[in-house]
Amino acid sequence: MVQQPAAPRPAVRFMTVAEVAAMMRVSKMTVYRLVHNNEMAAVRVGRSFRVPAPAVRAYLDGARTDAA
Repeated sequence: MVQQPAAPRPAVRFMTVAEVAAMMRVSKMTVYRLVHNNEMAAVRVGRSFRVPAPAVRAYLDGARTDAA
């Protein structure tokens, strides 16, 4: 039985909390709150968090509201 090599995973870009905050034009504390409340996915690396770029996009897509 010959095992097929696994398909390569697409590279995921990780962003710092500061980068996410700057992109969303909010404070770093707001991003930390989103992460701690499980509203935005993140990975803990040592004592800091890294947020996958798709998680930021998913949060923004789900957070849209219609202006009156």
